[in-house]
Amino acid sequence: MDVVSVENLVKRYGDVVALDHFDLHIGKGEVFGLLGPNGSGKTTAINCILQLLTYDKGSIALFGEPMHPSRYDLKRRIGVVPQNVAVFEELTVRENIDYFCGLYVDDRARRRALVDEAVVLVGLEGYEKRRPRKLSGGLLRRLNIACGIAHKPDLVFFDEPTVAVDPQSRNTILEGIEQMNRAGSTIVYTSHYMEEVEEICTRIMIMDHGRALATGTNTELKAMIGAGEKIRVETPEAPEGLLARLEGLPHVLRVSHRDGTLYVTCENGTHNVGDVLAVLQDGGVPFGRVYAEPPTLNDVFLEITGTELRD
Repeated sequence: MDVVSVENLVKRYGDVVALDHFDLHIGKGEVFGLLGPNGSGKTTAINCILQLLTYDKGSIALFGEPMHPSRYDLKRRIGVVPQNVAVFEELTVRENIDYFCGLYVDDRARRRALVDEAVVLVGLEGYEKRRPRKLSGGLLRRLNIACGIAHKPDLVFFDEPTVAVDPQSRNTILEGIEQMNRAGSTIVYTSHYMEEVEEICTRIMIMDHGRALATGTNTELKAMIGAGEKIRVETPEAPEGLLARLEGLPHVLRVSHRDGTLYVTCENGTHNVGDVLAVLQDGGVPFGRVYAEPPTLNDVFLEITGTELRD
């Protein structure tokens, strides 16, 4: 059973089509990455799923049940961590977490235990009595997360949870998300940090102009673009005919030379680096350090959308 099922969703703002017959299916226990350039429709899709926006056409089901604005039974099973920090400045860290948890859990003893668990999960031990204005940016992000997940939701939407945080807080946040997932929560994760998505997401969708362009695992998406290896060679010059000879090699897709570095993009092959270096040596071209790496998720994103993913 899909935890999230979106079929043929259309959302218009006047003449602008924000979601164009959009489909989305997320299974139980997934950490699902939702990627797209700014304005691609990610936030609109999430707000429609949460019934914060009306839509023109389509259907949405959560946990196998139709989702409507009055389905409070389903909404109680959802957690939302927005990109913009949303806490009360006049309340302490613990009071903030308790307040948001209290929107879902009435029993005080149960809520006290849940707040304790949330504090530990996001690494806020020792900060419970502080007010938000006394927290660093990273700790404030952790508080934002604790407020959204203290009631232990079955489905959690994380919208850019690590924007502008320190490396320690980023690691704590990602570890907390993985821990929640191991405990049974299904995660929907949006981020502009590709390395995070590659690290924690079990499946990824790339969308643009309100449509899903590609969906699959990290490995499956990389296989779609055909680039198996990127080779960089430090060489001060590229003699006439060198690029043409390299382009004639088996498996080579693209070759360029700029700023003292030779860039070669190849299909998967067993001797790509050796073949490239053999051409350089045969031509008497001096070279320094050589780097070879598989394609990144950012390469996939650039190939599919025609733009890099940036904040």
